[in-house]
Amino acid sequence: MSSPIRVVLAEDQAMVLGAFAQLLGLEPDLDVVATATDGAAALAAVLAHDPDVLVTDIEMPGLTGLDVAAELRRRGARTRMMIVTTFARSGYLRRAMDSGVAGYVLKDAPIDQRMDTVRRVHAGERVVDPALAVAAWDGADPMTDRERDVLRLAADGLPNGDMATRLHLAEGTVRNYLSTAITKLGVRNPIEAARVARDRGWL
Repeated sequence: MSSPIRVVLAEDQAMVLGAFAQLLGLEPDLDVVATATDGAAALAAVLAHDPDVLVTDIEMPGLTGLDVAAELRRRGARTRMMIVTTFARSGYLRRAMDSGVAGYVLKDAPIDQRMDTVRRVHAGERVVDPALAVAAWDGADPMTDRERDVLRLAADGLPNGDMATRLHLAEGTVRNYLSTAITKLGVRNPIEAARVARDRGWL
């Protein structure tokens, strides 16, 4: 008999995390080696345990699931990654695929489907709900990485000068990025731009 698939679970809602971990633990071919309730803990758990698959939410405190995916890819980690989320946003899915995520399913998918996706991801497949895959290509993400950076800070209410300091940019450069983002999104100010970009999964 082959060794169980070693899994790390990351989810910021403790009840959801506990229930999913318990259900996975009932499967003889799946072994939950660690759980995490935020992105930094998820990254640390993967580095400590070297699991076969990381199953993570997107929106978590600190690092998002997408941030974790990007960092694991940068490090060349062998762990394959699967996202289970409530967010059916095309922007999130596109960024997940760009970060090397191998599986993307919604939390309301049947538990058997989610378990099957863990197995298929481990086997080397890329698994995405077909409806989500179609939606992902319905509209290209117009944002650059720098525009995303300034909008995230704008959403926190930081003034331009503080954003410039945080990002090691000139204040005029920050204003230019904000202006470009506002124009692209057809809104009136940075706060609206950040809200629209977040709603579409681009932040």
